Amino acid sequence: MNHPKATLLAKLEDKTAKVAVLGLGYVGLPLAVVFAEAGFHVVGIDPDQHKVETVQQGESHIRDVPSATLKALVQSQKLQATTDFSVIQEVDAVSICVPTPLRKTGDPDLSYILEATDQLTRYVHAGMVVVLESTTYPGTTREILLPRLEQQNGVQVGENFFLAFSPERVDPGRTDWTTYNTPKVVGGITPACTEVAARWYQQALQTVVQVSSAEVAEMAKLLENTFRMINIGMVNEMAIMCDRLGIDVWEVIEAAATKPFGFMKFTPGPGLGGHCIPIDPLYLSWKLRALKYTARFIELASEINTNMPRYVVGKVQDALNSQGKPLKDSRVLVLGAAYKPDIDDLRESPALDVIGLLHQKGAQVSYHDPYIPSLNHDGMDYHSVPDLMEAVRQADCVVIITHHSSYNYVAILEQAALIVDTRNALGKLGKENPKVVRL
Repeated sequence: MNHPKATLLAKLEDKTAKVAVLGLGYVGLPLAVVFAEAGFHVVGIDPDQHKVETVQQGESHIRDVPSATLKALVQSQKLQATTDFSVIQEVDAVSICVPTPLRKTGDPDLSYILEATDQLTRYVHAGMVVVLESTTYPGTTREILLPRLEQQNGVQVGENFFLAFSPERVDPGRTDWTTYNTPKVVGGITPACTEVAARWYQQALQTVVQVSSAEVAEMAKLLENTFRMINIGMVNEMAIMCDRLGIDVWEVIEAAATKPFGFMKFTPGPGLGGHCIPIDPLYLSWKLRALKYTARFIELASEINTNMPRYVVGKVQDALNSQGKPLKDSRVLVLGAAYKPDIDDLRESPALDVIGLLHQKGAQVSYHDPYIPSLNHDGMDYHSVPDLMEAVRQADCVVIITHHSSYNYVAILEQAALIVDTRNALGKLGKENPKVVRL
């Protein structure tokens, strides 16, 4: 009789193993597609009935997944979607790709992981590998998932059941680095878990990097995003300092970036956005507080980055004052609502805070974004203005928050009465222009 590990490895290598992906969002759907394209039979499981129906029709709700690609996989029956978690009884490999937001108190919200794990415990069985991809604090896989799963159906980790963590590395909108070719870190509860999980991912992904434990993999993800958060916080503070000193921060950054070693270019902006950088480091900070340690770099960078939308609104207020206009009742047009250019992702976007703060101060706020037709913030509904250039002409101040490449910045500069450019989107055009205020 074959050992469960050997049997599972054989099924993974010849791709007869059935794969389930829990969560069909920005991480889960691209991963499901990559596994299906590699030859596995994949079922995506999501409690959102509409999302499941959309996938079953071959229509992608994720911009990084072309509908044509999805439809071909669905029609060939390589990829299916369902709300029924009981199909887990029939699968050999499960990847958990659910959201891990922060609560308003700043504490980790593990409710999606717990819900997915509770569903999994009903159907987990021997001869299965489970990989958590949702970003979380070090210890989650071992302390939260393992005790729940190992109690079920006689499974024993490292023997007949294999559990690992592999952090997602999705950067929406990129075509150079994708789910397929971005190196994948994998760390298991035991060495056998690492081996099985890595072997599974190696069948579909270009590069898999094995580490010694789930905790190392969890911490690696937090290091990646903490590195970015702290450096963005540093350069945001540099922008504030340069403003006080009367120095052009953008010129300073470009000058520093000519150094071929020992420097990595980061740029300031109106705040942090996205599903990782504003959130993930705070998971680590929260975990360390439980160990009576203050993660001072994280806390300081978070404070600076969180205050950038308020700093931007102050810039708008000062710019209007210079023209003899109060912010109250002024018409302010926000350009760009997505958290970064050329995507439709609103998650944690600083534009939301800027819009909210402007509204609180009595401004008549409108916005334009070619990717986001409408949004709701703090109970207020907004719709992207239908005629961009007409809105630019009517605005007392245009605030560039997200520098989408589709914008005609030359025309915007010509037609606008006043511009606050938080991204240096206008470049040299705005540097010496008296109606442009730069961050």
